[in-house]
Amino acid sequence: MTSSEKSSLLLIPDRPVGFIGYGAYVPRYRLPGSAVARVWRFSEGGSPVKEKAVAGLDEDVITMSIEAARNALARAGIAASELRAVWIGSESHPYAVKPSGTVVAEALGATTSVSTGDWQFACKAGTEAIVAAMGLVGSGMGKYALAIGMDTAQGRPGDQLEYTAGSGGAAYIVGPADEALAVIEAAYSFVTDTPDFWRRQEQKYPEHGQRFTGDPAYFKHIHSAAETLLKETGTSASDYRFAVFHQPNPKFPQRAASLLGFNDEQIKDGLLVPVIGNTYAGAALIGLSAVLDIAQPGDRILVTSFGSGAGSDAFALRVTEAILERRGKAPSTAAYIARRTEIDYGTYVRFRGKLAMK
Repeated sequence: MTSSEKSSLLLIPDRPVGFIGYGAYVPRYRLPGSAVARVWRFSEGGSPVKEKAVAGLDEDVITMSIEAARNALARAGIAASELRAVWIGSESHPYAVKPSGTVVAEALGATTSVSTGDWQFACKAGTEAIVAAMGLVGSGMGKYALAIGMDTAQGRPGDQLEYTAGSGGAAYIVGPADEALAVIEAAYSFVTDTPDFWRRQEQKYPEHGQRFTGDPAYFKHIHSAAETLLKETGTSASDYRFAVFHQPNPKFPQRAASLLGFNDEQIKDGLLVPVIGNTYAGAALIGLSAVLDIAQPGDRILVTSFGSGAGSDAFALRVTEAILERRGKAPSTAAYIARRTEIDYGTYVRFRGKLAMK
């Protein structure tokens, strides 16, 4: 699509951009759904999530972001000092006042001439950072920008979120399209004021609107964003080999895919929530990293995130030849998932600080 042919609704920078590097990170600890069911006497068969990833005592959004970013830099083949932005999307930053981005930038070795910032839009905070990175690089203000979606498990003890609220995420380096392993052909954002999930400043755990989080929250926004992107780009589900949707549970993305004309085969490789849980700001992005680990040159990928509050970002990607040489330069998403140490519910409570000691 040329600049003169651009839809007024699509987000397409004047200078073509894409992902030149990506990297995932998933903690090794796993809490089985059966452990949650045993403690709270839930029906274990009621959850389609087998287990979830849990951050260790020495892990948080900052440490996990550093690991994912190092993988992205390895695949990109650039020095951290070349980054002009380090932006982290999360709803579980370690500090209420103090940015995560500055710590990550310094740990990576980015120069002091870099923009850092923390993004907040619930589960789409990571893709929100990617949209901003597209603008920075696409305008020529900077050559490379790092956008991260990362979260730790949150959920009140006994809440259904204990089955699904996992830890992990992914990092993406946006750069010129001629260096990209996946070109961003177009993006589109759809938002409304829909309060389906929230946490006020002094609250420890988030609140959610139960079934309200499906309709009119998740499905309305996912469907509107993806459908508009498809329409405005003149494409349909059959034009894409893969599709990745935000995955709070397995059923929501499967239904969303079906409504848009995608089949189970197109979404299965990016559907990771049964084994690592919902990584919130990293959910769509870690699904995309798993897909990029197996995608071939010429494959097209549709990615659609969702963030409560509420909104969705949709992206149309085209994989390039560069993917073949670069993806082997860092651990795959599957390798992180396979690296597994099971824990019990008591260890989970200790790791996640669920017992108030003062």
